[in-house]
Order: sequence, then structure tokens, then C-alpha cells
Amino acid sequence: MRDTELIVSFGMRLPRTTKLERAATTSRRTPQHLTTAVLIMLVVTASPAFADATAFIGSTATPANRQVKGFAVGIGLLVLGFEFEFARTSETPAEAAPSLTTGMGNVLLQTPAPVAGIQFYLTSGGGAYRERLGTREETHFGLNAGGGAKISLVGPIRARLDYRVFRLRGEPLHQVVQRIYAGLNIGF
Repeated sequence: MRDTELIVSFGMRLPRTTKLERAATTSRRTPQHLTTAVLIMLVVTASPAFADATAFIGSTATPANRQVKGFAVGIGLLVLGFEFEFARTSETPAEAAPSLTTGMGNVLLQTPAPVAGIQFYLTSGGGAYRERLGTREETHFGLNAGGGAKISLVGPIRARLDYRVFRLRGEPLHQVVQRIYAGLNIGF
């Protein structure tokens, strides 16, 4: 018998390995096994994602109160959520208050479950805006931050209250704009 082989029954030969070779083989497999185990645990223990949609109406208070209408769709995973929001504020030429259209992507930090039927959240994000007053128009990038609450009503239907501060880049007539709204939210 040669030094590098071990004869096994049925005439099969199994190569002999040293402890060092076995350790090297095991350590190469460990990350793969660990990765597989972690992925299986994540799939088995993951909580379901919850999506929701909101239709809202409110007021943009800079420089004068004007009506804002819009919608938002989002998804939440326990305390972290993601949302896209579109809103349009009307123009009031008599008060030199421009219209403002925004499309923002936001990240929400929220309570994992409602507390006394209310789910609180903080939000921050960015996206595009268009401001118009008469023939003057500015389209650029904007940031927003704020917070609010989703209040349970019946089943998956909730009321939503939200306050945001927008910081508009470029050359808008008003670089900081405040908005408050109330909306009807449905989870699915």
C-alpha cells in the first residue's frame, strides 16, 4: 500500500489527508455553511412586509396658506419603512405664492407596532420639485424631514397626520417650505 492512499472495502481507495489538509478544507466550507444557515434563519424568522397607501389633503404654509393634495405609497419592515410621495400645492398669484409639485423618496423610522392605536414615525428623504409663479419656473432637487402618526380607525384603515419641512435647492422663491396634512391610509 502506498503512503498517500487508504484501501477501503470493495476495492475503493480513499486518499489519506493530514490534519492540516482537513482543517483547510473545513475552514473553506465554514463560510458557505454559515451563510446558508443565516439565510435560512432570516427566511424562517422574517416578519412579513407591510405596505400602505395614503391619499391626503392639507396646507402648504410658505409664504401663504395654500391647499396641497397628494398621495404616498410605502412599505415597512418593523421599525424601518420606505415611501414614495407625490404632492401638488396650488398657486396663489395675488399673494405671490407659487405652486409647488414634489416627488420625494423617503425613509421612515417608526414604532414597530401601534401604541394605543397610534403608530408614530419620523421621516427624511429627497427628490425633485417644480416651483411655478406666473411665467417663472424652477425645477431642481429638494430634501425633506418631518414626522407624523398613523391612527387606527377600522381594520386596515387609518387616519394619517404629517408635518414636513422642505429645503429646496437651486433658486426657488422660498428655500424652506412647511407643509401639514391629514390623510386616509389603508394597509395591505
